[in-house]
Amino acid sequence: MRGAARAAGGRTGQLWPRPPAPGPGPPPLLLLLAVLLGGAGAQYSSDLCSWKGSGLTHEAHRKEVEQVYLRCSAGTVEWMYPTGALIVNLRPNTFSPSRHLTLCIKPLRGSSGANIYLEKTGELKLLVRDGDLGPGQAPCFSFEQGGLFVEATPQQDISRRTTGFQYELTSRHAGPDLHTLSAPCRPCSHTEVLLAVCTSDFVVRGSIQDVTHEPAQQESAIHLNVSRLYRQKSRVFRPAPEGEGGGWRGRVSTLLECGVRPGRGEFLFTGHMHFGEAWLGCAPRFKDFQRMYRDAEERGLNPCEIGTE
Repeated sequence: MRGAARAAGGRTGQLWPRPPAPGPGPPPLLLLLAVLLGGAGAQYSSDLCSWKGSGLTHEAHRKEVEQVYLRCSAGTVEWMYPTGALIVNLRPNTFSPSRHLTLCIKPLRGSSGANIYLEKTGELKLLVRDGDLGPGQAPCFSFEQGGLFVEATPQQDISRRTTGFQYELTSRHAGPDLHTLSAPCRPCSHTEVLLAVCTSDFVVRGSIQDVTHEPAQQESAIHLNVSRLYRQKSRVFRPAPEGEGGGWRGRVSTLLECGVRPGRGEFLFTGHMHFGEAWLGCAPRFKDFQRMYRDAEERGLNPCEIGTE
């Protein structure tokens, strides 16, 4: 298997007999139980962030559960010709164990051949069904809730099947239910705005130049003219081309259902990076933000300082 090496001790993978004829195969819980009782083959990523392997390493008459160990906050898993199952163990060394973490996964384009489950203490919850690559397929959940169990689905021909997904860990808080990190389509409260200013990956002052909608992805792209750049962790906003009035230009994404439209006036735009893309968080009108900030400043409740002029 390219990019991976067996754990010491030889081929110790838990084996499962193949049914005599094509059929549904053992349920995922049975495969998982086999792992818990008998162990599974271990696969170690060559770069500790991403893993790429092949189901063709399994013997033709058997199914096997493989263990994959990754130690980064972001990476990719690609499983060619999937057979049997994978257990993906994330052991990030980039975060303090005491910090609350959120894990998000996003299927790669064209991913097929396996279901992806959230597994905790032997219980499975379906995250991504095989072939379901529709809008919003980037579930997030508390990292404390469990790990990932990837089970190949029965196929007559696996020659063109590859199951793949990106993953990322963040210290942003996650609720108890599966959700995406997209901001809700409602105005943020005063407290939410002030916290967003201090904790967001980007904070800028500017106006909406244009909005383009992508119905197939259920997303909208907001093109911004930025007059003041307070903070950005990635180069989302770049200097405007010469002759366009200075400032910065960039685009951020939001949900199509939010109904964002171009309009007059200046806003304070905040948000986070999610799988390499900038997603909008709180975005109050700038004059409203000025009032919120000054009220909080007078009462000594500002969580951080930022210029309001």
